[in-house]
This record gives sequence, structure tokens and C-alpha cells, in this order.
Amino acid sequence: MTRLAGRSAIVTGGSRGLGRAIALALAAEGAAVAVAGRTEQVWDDRLPGTIGETVADVEAAGGRAVAVRADLTDRDDVARLVDEARDALGPITILVDNAAFTAPGRPPVPGAEPRPKAAKPATGGAKPGWPGFVSTPLQAFRRHFDIGVFAAYELMQLVCPDMIDAGGGSIINITSIASRMPGDGPYADRSGGVLPGYGGSKAALEHLTQCAAFDLTDHNIAVNALSPSKPILTPGLAYYAREFVDTAPADEFARAAVELALVDPAVVTGRTIGHLQVLDGTFRPFTLG
Repeated sequence: MTRLAGRSAIVTGGSRGLGRAIALALAAEGAAVAVAGRTEQVWDDRLPGTIGETVADVEAAGGRAVAVRADLTDRDDVARLVDEARDALGPITILVDNAAFTAPGRPPVPGAEPRPKAAKPATGGAKPGWPGFVSTPLQAFRRHFDIGVFAAYELMQLVCPDMIDAGGGSIINITSIASRMPGDGPYADRSGGVLPGYGGSKAALEHLTQCAAFDLTDHNIAVNALSPSKPILTPGLAYYAREFVDTAPADEFARAAVELALVDPAVVTGRTIGHLQVLDGTFRPFTLG
């Protein structure tokens, strides 16, 4: 299939999981894909996959791809990523901000102290057993935003000139139900802990999606956030948790990303959408007739 023929894409976090699946799906539809990430060699058996392996899989299926190593916490690397992708593949008209970082806090332990005593803010001082929010240091909290929000913000800015010159484009920001967790209190069940950094960065990314969509609407650029409708047991998620009853496959989610890359910005933009809503078409606005 060639619905994306002639278009070039950047997919961040493309060495494994959702990023790899999305890169393969875009390439299968004819897009040339820059697979971005840090992993050139596997460093943990629980997190298999490299950017080179994803490119090899794309090419084995008849697609076109290039691997670009980039550390999204480094602004020079972010700019170089776009330059190298553009030089290798041409103007970028699809951007998938998939890269993320997760540093979960520890779940509370019955009988543990509820808060640190005289902990120094500059150095932390949290102990095992304290609530997850307390045990997540500021440096880790900030890193979620460095990768999941600030890098996405800058990548969006860097590719927009290509999209404007081309007369349109698509930006897809990968988000999560974690942006809405743990929800309003009080909390009868607190056994699962919280994700203040990961969830907070996803909430910020969703708001950024709306703001960018608003500003880019006159340039035929769709900006949407895509969220799994069900847990997807990627290597990254499996690294931390496996106990899910109802899950979805990564390639199903990737098909939804392809569909979002094809939407009419005059109809669908500024949305946070579950991937099953994309696949069944219910994200389309109601129209008479």
C-alpha cells in the first residue's frame, strides 16, 4: 500500500515497542522513515531492539528507512536529528513524538513513615517505603519533561517549516491514560503507586498538542495525541509490570498512527484520541447527512 508514498517521517523512540511498530507501519504505507533513538546496542535483555534493527526490518519488508542516533535531552542532538533525517529522506511531513522516559516511584508500604523528616530538597533523602511522589527525585521528574515534552516541542518547531512549505503535514504525539491518573481523590485503593513524572509529562504533551493544533490550523497541519485504548505490553511496559487482563497488540496501535497521519486537518486536529476510536472511525465529528 502506498497511501503515504512521497512523504518522509521521523519516529522517536524507534528501537522497540510502539516506536518500532509505528515505523514499520508508516514504511509499509510508502513513507520513508527516520528511526530515532539512543539504542545502537542492546544493554538489557529485558529491553531488546535497536534503531539499526528497526531499519533492517523496514528494509527487509521493502521499505526505506535510516537510523539516526539522538539523545533527546541534548538540544544539539535534537537539531541534528532533523537535519540528518531531512538530508537523507527529504522534507519531513510526518512527525511521531513517541520517545518517553519512566521512573516510577515506589508504592507505599503499610506502616512506613508517611513523609520524610527534615529531608533536604536539594539532595532528596527519600527512603524505600515512602510514597512514590516523595521517592521520585526532582532530577528524574524533570527528565520526563526533557524527553517527553521539551524535545517534542522543539522537534515540532523544527519540522513545521517543511510542512508549511509542503502545504501540510501531520504531527502525532503519543500519550497515555497516565495523563489522567490517579484522578480525583479520596483514594480507597492506593496499592498501585503513582506516576507523577510520566503522567505529568503526558498531560503537558496533550495540552501542547491542542496549542500547536490551534496555531497551525491555517497551514493544513494536523496535530493530534494518540493514546492506547488498552494496555500494550511493550518491552518498556513489561519492564515494570505484566499483570494486565485485556491488552492490545502494538501493530494495532501502529495502524491507528497511520490513519492519523492521513486525516484532514480541517476535520481532526487538536484531539487526544484512543487508538480504537481511530480504527473504528468514531473520532470523526458528527455531521448531518
